[in-house]
Amino acid sequence: MKRKYKSHPWHGIDPGQAAPDILTAFIEIIPSDTVKYEIDKESGYLKVDRPQKFSNIVPALYGFIPKTYCAEKVAKLCEEATGHTNIIGDEDPLDICVLTEREITHGDIIVRAIPIGGFRMLDNGEADDKIIATLMYDEVYSAWTDIDKVPPGVINGLKHYFLTYKQLPDAPSKIEIAEVYGREKAHEVIKASMQDYKLHFGKKEYVVTP
Repeated sequence: MKRKYKSHPWHGIDPGQAAPDILTAFIEIIPSDTVKYEIDKESGYLKVDRPQKFSNIVPALYGFIPKTYCAEKVAKLCEEATGHTNIIGDEDPLDICVLTEREITHGDIIVRAIPIGGFRMLDNGEADDKIIATLMYDEVYSAWTDIDKVPPGVINGLKHYFLTYKQLPDAPSKIEIAEVYGREKAHEVIKASMQDYKLHFGKKEYVVTP
């Protein structure tokens, strides 16, 4: 029987049979957005989270991987990699940045993406990994098959955004990028987030009214 309602972007879209090699990502915001949109977890609709701080502009398509969750298993990977203790997951779907040479004019879309690395990020003691991917079939960026193929300027731009996107002037930052990792570790984090999702949400069905 066909669905009569729009699928919830977090719970109703499948990340794909080829994940983590190739996966479906839901895009919330794009580089031209002056406010940060994010999914309302209850309804599945995009909502305004906050205006972008000052001159901060996200340098890539930004969203999350459906049917993922950052909880115990993602936190454990972070503890093992950093040596920190008492880390917890941020209890959100796993974030993803998708690089493409093409201009995409709005969010609230799904794209096919190829993970090539990520940031082991800590936000106020919570594991908040950011997966870095390229848009599938992108004519330029698809040549970047692992994080070491990406020009340092691109990585530095992403780092700067995530280290400063919540920071107010003269306020100490609570965000740390503990590690920049490659494709293999990105796959580990994605798999752990999928396991966390299954543990916490099982096979529940979520739909949004039209």
